[in-house]
Amino acid sequence: MRTNDELVRLEERPTEPVRPRMTRTRLGIFAATSVVYLAIVVGVLTTSWPVRFDWQVMLFRPYKQWPEIHTFLDYFVVLGQRGPTAVAVAAWLGWCTYKQKTLRPLLVLGTSLLLLNATVGAAKIGMGRLGPHYATAIGSNEMFAGGDIFPSGHTANAVVTWGVLAYLATTPRTRRISSVIAAMLALGVGMTTVYLGTHWMSDVTLGWSAGLLVLLALPWFEAPMARAEAWLLAVWHRLRRTALAPAQLAPVAIGGPRPAADDQRPVREPVGVGGRTAGSAARVPDGRPHLSPKPHTVRSERTPVTPSGSRRPPSPDRTPRTAPLGPATGRGRTVGS
Repeated sequence: MRTNDELVRLEERPTEPVRPRMTRTRLGIFAATSVVYLAIVVGVLTTSWPVRFDWQVMLFRPYKQWPEIHTFLDYFVVLGQRGPTAVAVAAWLGWCTYKQKTLRPLLVLGTSLLLLNATVGAAKIGMGRLGPHYATAIGSNEMFAGGDIFPSGHTANAVVTWGVLAYLATTPRTRRISSVIAAMLALGVGMTTVYLGTHWMSDVTLGWSAGLLVLLALPWFEAPMARAEAWLLAVWHRLRRTALAPAQLAPVAIGGPRPAADDQRPVREPVGVGGRTAGSAARVPDGRPHLSPKPHTVRSERTPVTPSGSRRPPSPDRTPRTAPLGPATGRGRTVGS
């Protein structure tokens, strides 16, 4: 029977990355968040109670009520800025990719940021709302005036960037802790933008909803991300084999292997027939054309000299040795005498 300590250790043990599915609970939360998103947009467009509340908070001017925390919140709001947070989270997920031997963490981050930029960016440009510092008339919704603050990009980015860490957690306890931390950071960043006067309260509420919708929609993109991971790994292995192929198929020099570069000892090659080294016909130091050596015959293969004849060429002034000399000279003798 397992003890409580063993159960805790089993719970904390890292497991294989599980790709979440779109369950009924997640689908229900997604539908409820979509309703809240549409309600905020309609309330701002119709200049109803969200706009009135926005103006009440704006005229309260929180940055003047508590000026002592202004400097700290100027730095804290960077946790919702897209550039620094994306770099920090990408560095951590890159390390997780190396340890887990899978591209899924980086693919999830890239997909979530792409969805965030597409949805939030389109809403910002489409509705064009002005911020509190650029408001033109008290009580107006400041819509379609060329602004780009509705919904709040800082808030939505904080929800998505830090929420991805909870989405990728491998144990239930880590997922719970990461979710609480991500929620606190997103809440703090959103309220900080209201304090600084850069966003309306309805901007922040819509930013929370937009970021949560991106996180809830990620399970629908798990299958495309799995296919993208398989394709990227296949391309990587193919490029790696192509890069290693020339080194494996390098030609071997004629005359045997060469010594290492740091070995300066002279190499003695076998001497062939005629004083030439083996392979000298193929290696010409100065690059001039070199004819291959002709075959050298040994003495036993030459035509032997027999007593019946001489190898000297005939001459008209010479008398053949086989002819007998005349008796007048007294010097000759017949063959065989």
